[in-house]
Amino acid sequence: MALTAAVKDELSRLDIKKSQVRKAEVSTMLRFAGGLHIISGRIVIEAEVDLASTARRLRAAIAEVYGHGSEIIVVSGGGLRRGNRYVVRVVRDGESLARQTGLLDARGRPVRGLPSVVVNGSAADAEAVWRGAFLAHGSLTEPGRSSSLEVTCPGPEAALALVGAARRIDITAKAREVRGVDRVVIRDGDTIAALLTRMGAHDALMVWEERRMRKEVRATANRLANFDDANLRRSAQAAVAAGARVDRALEILGDDVPEHLRYAGELRVAHKQASLDELGRLADPPMTKDAIAGRIRRLLAMADKRASDMGIPGTDANVTPEMFDE
Repeated sequence: MALTAAVKDELSRLDIKKSQVRKAEVSTMLRFAGGLHIISGRIVIEAEVDLASTARRLRAAIAEVYGHGSEIIVVSGGGLRRGNRYVVRVVRDGESLARQTGLLDARGRPVRGLPSVVVNGSAADAEAVWRGAFLAHGSLTEPGRSSSLEVTCPGPEAALALVGAARRIDITAKAREVRGVDRVVIRDGDTIAALLTRMGAHDALMVWEERRMRKEVRATANRLANFDDANLRRSAQAAVAAGARVDRALEILGDDVPEHLRYAGELRVAHKQASLDELGRLADPPMTKDAIAGRIRRLLAMADKRASDMGIPGTDANVTPEMFDE
């Protein structure tokens, strides 16, 4: 099950006892998922959600908290929308429910954000606001570099109210408009985890954290592998360049090379991509890394001095840019 559906399924089954908290959740769901319609002179409330369990939760809360009946209509997916959608519709008592939930103010005008009683409620009410908003129009992406918890809002006032509800429970969220649609977004992994906890999605949080940890471990392993690969490549390139310099040094010095330096140089030329440690192990008898490096260094210095005295190119003459190509 996708993370978004997993969170919504768990939240739909969450048992809430306090009537005031359930009211905050219902008000938010109706505001974020629905709208008011006038049909034959009567106010009808409709709320469209993407899971049957969410629709059943909303319908049950409307009946148990407010005492109004409702119906669930299944809308088959088509076009860009995949899967069924579920519309909770209140016809008979639409206006009464709209006033009770704060969708209409005392003068009968539609409320653009969230009802003041919900906005100024307790921390538990703020958690209910986020739970209702996520059930209505929320999404959670896979953890990683682009992970986010996002809620699509019916307008800028509702988005700001949702940001305010997050602030009341010490959660930092940002409201933004994307292609004409108001959204509230959280991108920080720790903040997403904290909000899932506050909403009550504990099982989904465990799944999300497990995937998050797996992604972080994989990313760390990839970085280390790339780092090691780059180091090995640079070491090999340096060895090849050193081999070319040694080759030139032996050419410059000819027969005037001390035998122990010649032996180290010939080892370098014969094994151009080997590390100094490997060259030391190949020597007979074996030498330390520092010993082989010291002999090669003295060989190059002797050859460069001889080249300078003779006025000819030194050991760098054999080193080409192609040796350092990635």
